[in-house]
Amino acid sequence: MTQTSPNRPIAGIIWMMLTGLLFVGVTAVVKHLGDDIPAAQSAFLRYVLGLVFVIPMIRPMWDAGLSSRQLRLFGIRGVVHTAAVILWFYAMTQIPIAEVTAMNYLSPVYVTLAAALFLGERLRPRRIVAIVVALLGALIILRPGLRELNSGHLAMLLVAVMFAAGYLIAKIMSSEVSPIVVVGMLSITVTIGLAPFAWAVWVPVSGIDLAWLFLVAVLATTGHYTMTRAFEAAPVTVTQPVTFLQLVWATALGALVFGEGVDAYVVLGGALILSAVCFIAWREAVARRQATAEDRAAKA
Repeated sequence: MTQTSPNRPIAGIIWMMLTGLLFVGVTAVVKHLGDDIPAAQSAFLRYVLGLVFVIPMIRPMWDAGLSSRQLRLFGIRGVVHTAAVILWFYAMTQIPIAEVTAMNYLSPVYVTLAAALFLGERLRPRRIVAIVVALLGALIILRPGLRELNSGHLAMLLVAVMFAAGYLIAKIMSSEVSPIVVVGMLSITVTIGLAPFAWAVWVPVSGIDLAWLFLVAVLATTGHYTMTRAFEAAPVTVTQPVTFLQLVWATALGALVFGEGVDAYVVLGGALILSAVCFIAWREAVARRQATAEDRAAKA
């Protein structure tokens, strides 16, 4: 059975718009919970409650017969993602939603850099320019020396790097095992990784807080599903620009619900970062089409 190329741009855009709303919903709920529950405990409870979605994945993971190398890579990804999730939950209690959202856009840029350094992918001059533009966007958001930065900003810088490392491992593993195995192993390893950190800072949790955290799990899981549907429906070059709406919605939510001011520098910096990400995605799509055309020509 041949795999058809994604060719439903309207459907892809709609799915990606829904993805953005769901992920903004995740940040809103976490922001609403605040710091009454320690970040590590909040993250752990979110993943524990989300394990209900892993149940259908258990059989495929068992049947995959993972090698020791694959288990080691999944373990490394779990460690990195564990730290990233704790820092992300912490950053949500320290800085505005819009800043968290904008700085999340840095992860694909770091993935491009890491792919060049560790996977031998070529880093062409135009991609280097895009990376420089993205880093300029980050500087506009942070404005070091012009305003006071706190631990939340540092946390988000580390989060972007750690998520990038996790995505890179996922990219390697996605060519070896099914997406179900990749997602399921991440959920299990991160839950295990978060357990000791949550235990160390454990505080009593109300039923209402548990309900909110279960909502986080539902929104995040659904968001990953709708994102997958977006990628199935249309090329990344079509769906990636739509993610800028996530920053717009996050800014509006922060201003209207949480009383956070609208920072034009954050919007500008986020736009620069996302523009760079979109350019990188477009160049990757062009490179793939050229490689496919050359391969077909060689076989002709």
